[in-house]
Amino acid sequence: MLYRSLRLLVCAAACLLNCHSLAVAADWPQFLGPNRNGISQEKNLLGSWPTDGPKEVWRIEGGVGMSALTISDGRLVTLVQRSGKQFVLAIDAKTSKPAWQTAVAPAYKNQMGDGPRGAPAISNGRVFVFTGQGVLAALSLKDGKVLWSHDVVKELRGRIADYGMACSPLVVGNSVVVTSGAPNAAVVAYDVESGKLAWQAGDGPAGYSSPALLKVGGREQLVAYTGDAVLGLNPKTGAILWRHPYVTNYECNIATPLAIQGNVFISSGENHGSVLLALKPEGDKFTVEEVWASQGPRSVLRNEWQTSILLDGYLYGFDNVGGAGPISHLTCVNAETGERAWQKTRFGKGNMIAADDKLFISTMKGEFVLVEATPDAYKEIGRTTVIGSTRQAPALANGLLYFRDNSEIVCLDVSRP
Repeated sequence: MLYRSLRLLVCAAACLLNCHSLAVAADWPQFLGPNRNGISQEKNLLGSWPTDGPKEVWRIEGGVGMSALTISDGRLVTLVQRSGKQFVLAIDAKTSKPAWQTAVAPAYKNQMGDGPRGAPAISNGRVFVFTGQGVLAALSLKDGKVLWSHDVVKELRGRIADYGMACSPLVVGNSVVVTSGAPNAAVVAYDVESGKLAWQAGDGPAGYSSPALLKVGGREQLVAYTGDAVLGLNPKTGAILWRHPYVTNYECNIATPLAIQGNVFISSGENHGSVLLALKPEGDKFTVEEVWASQGPRSVLRNEWQTSILLDGYLYGFDNVGGAGPISHLTCVNAETGERAWQKTRFGKGNMIAADDKLFISTMKGEFVLVEATPDAYKEIGRTTVIGSTRQAPALANGLLYFRDNSEIVCLDVSRP
């Protein structure tokens, strides 16, 4: 009897642990999701297109801005601009019931679009945000109370990027990291609890990319894509491990770096291209070699403001033609060789995430397009218009897919019936 009781207790504990793990995995707590690569591990999602399209769960007023949506512990959080201020907005992710909203900075105006750019990061009951002019703030997820705040660009004597500060904060251990573009502080880290500056590293303009924690070169590194280079940093100290120059027009390095078989992949628009970098240990640092590169107007992949998705050895991304023009091809590329597998020409500009062997795409026209993630050919499952013009990628959590534009936030049920 005692043995049976112990077995039942162990099974119950294991079930609780497993359920907790599933709940965490189903959240979308930061820019580009749980692992900052645009991929969710959720399964049992739409396999065919419903006759009337995916079911709309709710639709609410949002606000101006390009900040993506993040979801954790049942709350959806984003940044919006209203009434002359930038607010952090929190609502119930399932019902859209308001939780709180907190002003963190004055309004930000820019010729390429007003309002905040970066997505919030949610970690251990805190929300971290980075505003259009470069204010980094930490808030309580429970009630929206501001825990600490720094005008990073101003305090470090940096320069606001031409099109606004667009970095989405990255929480690494006890630090939150952003790019600032300040002298001797291209990348900076602050203590998550106290808000004190933990370290600063590098020189160069901020660019518009968000850093990522990647296992590359045989070790875990913080990889930051600034306006003129990509850097590998020690995530605890900020020590520079390697630097690879990557200069583009208007400092438009925007996509987030990806790890591919221990190498680093970066891509930029403005007719620039893509490169896969191998890191070779040399003492405490690394030398950098190109595995493959595809540059210029004939490049196979020129990500403008979208981060490509890596699935089963293939990159799925938007190949943007020319400068900031409207032409964009949806493209699948062999990540190991840089060879194109297929291309849906003139697909149009958009953004995407992936889950359950499918690509969940939002277009600038406000469409939701569902595509099979296969290197064999472009296979569209369905599409429908759900929102106004948008650049943000969708967010996925617990079978619900979220979109936003400059006026609304929309939730669709994409679970399999």
